[in-house]
Amino acid sequence: MCGFICSVTEGSHTRQWCEALNSMAYRGPDDQGMWEDPSGRCRMGHLRLSILDLSDGGRQPMTDRSGRYHIVFNGEIYNYIELRKKLGIEARCKTMTDTEVLLAAYMHWGSACLDHLIGMFAFVIWDSKHQYLFAARDRFGVKPLYYHQDSDGTLLIASEIKAIHEAGVPRTPNLMTWATYLGYGVYDHGKNTFWDEIVSLSPGHFMEWLPLGKKIVLKQWYDIAKTVLELGQDTRDQVAVGNQLMELLEESVCLRFRSDVPVGVCLSGGLDSSLLLGLLLHIHGKDLDIKTFTFICGDEKYDEKPWVEQMLKGTQLKSFFCLLTAQEVPTLAKKIQDSQDEPFGGLPTLGMAKVHQQAKNEGVTVLLDGNGMDEGWAGYDYYQFPGRVNTATGPVQGARSKAVRPDCLRPEFLALSSEFRAPAPFKDALLDLQYRDICYMKIPRAMRFADRVSMMFSRELREPFLDHRILELGLRQPVHHKIVKGQGKWLPRMVANKLLRKGVREAPKRPVQTPQREWLKGPLSSWAEQCIETGLSGWGKDWLKPNAVKSAWREYKRGGWDNSFPIWQWLNLGLMVNR
Repeated sequence: MCGFICSVTEGSHTRQWCEALNSMAYRGPDDQGMWEDPSGRCRMGHLRLSILDLSDGGRQPMTDRSGRYHIVFNGEIYNYIELRKKLGIEARCKTMTDTEVLLAAYMHWGSACLDHLIGMFAFVIWDSKHQYLFAARDRFGVKPLYYHQDSDGTLLIASEIKAIHEAGVPRTPNLMTWATYLGYGVYDHGKNTFWDEIVSLSPGHFMEWLPLGKKIVLKQWYDIAKTVLELGQDTRDQVAVGNQLMELLEESVCLRFRSDVPVGVCLSGGLDSSLLLGLLLHIHGKDLDIKTFTFICGDEKYDEKPWVEQMLKGTQLKSFFCLLTAQEVPTLAKKIQDSQDEPFGGLPTLGMAKVHQQAKNEGVTVLLDGNGMDEGWAGYDYYQFPGRVNTATGPVQGARSKAVRPDCLRPEFLALSSEFRAPAPFKDALLDLQYRDICYMKIPRAMRFADRVSMMFSRELREPFLDHRILELGLRQPVHHKIVKGQGKWLPRMVANKLLRKGVREAPKRPVQTPQREWLKGPLSSWAEQCIETGLSGWGKDWLKPNAVKSAWREYKRGGWDNSFPIWQWLNLGLMVNR
């Protein structure tokens, strides 16, 4: 897990280049490296968080033996040991890193190497011989990659938006993205970011920079819908599918447990965390000695401590309960916003910050999490009635009141939005909804929040249930393998029955995890109002209707809303204006 910056130019590289790299220093506190092509055309910088092979041999940028290929890489290739054997390069490897294997895979297969990778990754490779650049991003966008191209063809690539701003690109809001977010609640859908002239390489895509004409070519290398349609619906019975799911889950967890530094687990009281913990104990035995971390807020209506304590009974695991208080929120929210660069997800993200901070204090560098199972195996409540879901609006789980308030936007600003409609490749309402959440709604935003908040504390977050093979298997299942008697994630529950004690495996789905609604109109009311006023006096003065926003805020404080998302949107705008 690292950070990098790369620039390609016919002129001189930006004078703020080192400052741009150092703006992301928390992404790689263990080492820093730079390399420049003798031609002066390409420059690479890298910040290393050492996970595999802690020696200096893992330093990046890394160059192959011939001196032709150079790589900067952020992420993990979990199957690097198997790939090293497949490539037959064990004897030639100078390190025990996945970076060296990734570079060798590219040299052997070219862009087709991506199909062989199991992992989360964003990387750039420079070919000194042909003066050619290749960059790629993993299937579901777990790791970030942003770029900007000047009118003269100069290309700048970085792991975070702030680095591109630090390099001299103006911090100008992208009005279409902001209008779509404020009007429809959509954070991430495609290449557009919240900032003009800064583009996100889409998940499952690679990019080529061609020296002739300084041209950028984008290509999609992975599409889960295309793969699932080609494979077709799974016609096997539940026992056969359940056995395969168990095998994939075991392999995915084993691969993501590979590390030369301590590994821990993020635990909530839900099925996914329970299943993850059950798999680890099943694989490693009850003597497994790792640390677990759980976010709490001191409110028994929301805290999952009793469920987690029940999960941990009979184990040797040391558990840490990471308390977030209302008094901490204003200061912590400012710090989180500085690391996020774009709007983020409210108090749940702050709760995860407390988890990563505690993990850092305890010397745990790698954490496993349970994201991905709900989307792949239909775990959310609205999957029960997919035809009723407004697919143009970002969903707020478990809420009945309005998810967004476009009536509070100025009409001319709302007109700049791009009403989002996800593709519907399956012509099946449930599958299309799952596809939307995996590729356009829930997973992209969750991965962005998670990457920034974990890296803020120099921690690596791994997602075993986001293994593409597990999601593909889930999408290929008929409805009765996913939803039975109103209960989602049916087959994962059957697998969990083999691993978990009674009482743990029946844990209900609890979509609301923080007292954000109560805190924003209670102990955080003055802070929230101040942030909203800041937003209205900044960019919001041209985007929002002040009287409508203030009226909605008063209505919210009187009660009746079971959803605080619009309030958080306006508050978050104030945090960003004030940055």
